Amino acid sequence: MNEPEVRPHIDAALVRRLIAAQFPRWAHLPVEQVLPGGNDNRTFRLGETMTVRLPSATGYAGQVRKEQRWLPELAPLLPLPIPAPVAAGTPGEGFPFPWSVNRWLEGRPAREHRIADVRAFAVDLAGFLTALQRIDPTGGPAPALHTGFRGGPLRTYDADTRTAIDALRDGEVPGALATEIWEKALGAGWPGPPVWFHGDIAWGNLLVDGDGRLSAVIDFGCMGVGDPACEAVIAWTLFTGESRRAFREALGVDDATWARARGWALWKALIVLAASRESDEASAAESRRVLAGIFSEYGG
Repeated sequence: MNEPEVRPHIDAALVRRLIAAQFPRWAHLPVEQVLPGGNDNRTFRLGETMTVRLPSATGYAGQVRKEQRWLPELAPLLPLPIPAPVAAGTPGEGFPFPWSVNRWLEGRPAREHRIADVRAFAVDLAGFLTALQRIDPTGGPAPALHTGFRGGPLRTYDADTRTAIDALRDGEVPGALATEIWEKALGAGWPGPPVWFHGDIAWGNLLVDGDGRLSAVIDFGCMGVGDPACEAVIAWTLFTGESRRAFREALGVDDATWARARGWALWKALIVLAASRESDEASAAESRRVLAGIFSEYGG
């Protein structure tokens, strides 16, 4: 029987109670929510040097222990800072899940206007991902619900993708072209071996410093070991033209992996557009932009 989904109310008052109860040495420190917040976790700044990270629902609770287990091993082997667990919190004060206190990382989310040189940023990101993929994956977590099935076969989302294509055939997307791209992605096999992947390489999880350079990578909740194609989705969600080409070249992506990456980008943009076009114009517009880039790059 599936565990019922629980979504607790999370606010600064809860964080203060948890800290006071479990880590009283930090109870005097100010607590401030970090915005914009993520979907899987809520993050609060604790004083000047730490953050508190709490899973937002039952399905994300397993990410906490995974990060606590693996981030300390990955961190010294990577060329950029990543979150470092400082303390492990346990359920309490009405909050039903494990939670973490992590080291605060300076930087701002990598919105395009904050990036000094998008091509250089793309190359730096590819360097980070290459270093991550070279780390010994022995014992690492295999793709499953905790990764959103990223790192596993695209076919997991075949029915969802085809349903979205059908729903958008009213002129919103070219159905035949979307289906061709999707089927090409499904047919692009991945022979392995499994490698480490972050699982959610997006602008909100990439930080830039005051000079507009990539300075840190955060939010490893979807990390695992498997097919790294999902890491290249940012080629369509952030990069375009020359920066996309530079990213692919620096990452050393072969045609099959690139096709699967395009499939991951297509899947997400399609399902978000199908779900949001009548209720959330900002999300729908972003999905249309990503889809336009996918169709243009595929046909180019």
